[in-house]
Amino acid sequence: MAGFNVRKTGGNIGAEVTGVDLGVTISDAVARQIRQAFLEYKVLFFRDQEIDDERQLAFAGLFGDLTHRHPMMRTAEGSPQVIPVDGEDQRANHWHTDVSFTLVPSLGTTLRSVTLPPYGGDTLVANAAAGYRDLPGELREIADRLWAVHTNHAEQPRLGTERGEAVRSAFLVKRYETAHPVVRVHPESGEPCLFLGGFAQWLVGMTVRDSRPIIDVLQSYVRRPENTARWSWRPGDVLVFDNRCTQHYAVNDYGTHPRVLHRVSINGDIPVGPDGKMSYIIREGE
Repeated sequence: MAGFNVRKTGGNIGAEVTGVDLGVTISDAVARQIRQAFLEYKVLFFRDQEIDDERQLAFAGLFGDLTHRHPMMRTAEGSPQVIPVDGEDQRANHWHTDVSFTLVPSLGTTLRSVTLPPYGGDTLVANAAAGYRDLPGELREIADRLWAVHTNHAEQPRLGTERGEAVRSAFLVKRYETAHPVVRVHPESGEPCLFLGGFAQWLVGMTVRDSRPIIDVLQSYVRRPENTARWSWRPGDVLVFDNRCTQHYAVNDYGTHPRVLHRVSINGDIPVGPDGKMSYIIREGE
């Protein structure tokens, strides 16, 4: 491959990295360049990578310690840190930030193509820092003071299949509720980001009914087309996104065709708001 190169794929988010073989040990110098690009572009895309679960785990480890196990989702046999994202199990066709209903959401997520449909199944990633920057000043001041309750008892679409219902039931068997600042300060870049997504169901001190219009308005700035990247999967593709300042959406437009990605996540930290206050647990796995 040619030398290391980063090519922007959009004006506000996303870059494709070339000249890196994830199937071999990555040098410290290249790892630093990847992490720097990760912070700048929020989501990185890699093509033509012939790697397995072990090498995906090694790649994810460049960004920090790996998440040991998802609290509800099934994992790959013999690899508890690898989650098969299988369209037969569930379809996450809603904007969300991974496990934001826990006190310590993941730092980032890597996805690797395993089985792809003949069409559809793209992944969208949105820049929540750009969404915050786009807010009118008056709305930004309001957002800075708001807190939202994130829960796993939120958007869980029904597939209408026995396997899909089993996965949905497992996801909902315990209830998690965590209060996070609506504006999260990125712990490395210092950027303020709208920390919402589909698991954010109501605002602290408000009813669900009164909260919904406010959340929807704020969300609309995150998912503006100019703040999103859309990735059409090919065999050998790998991506990694910064879970602290992005949301993502799996497009459910591939019918009954199989679609499997392998997911490995990186441990994060407790979100902090503009006032320095940290997130707190309301209910945990009850």
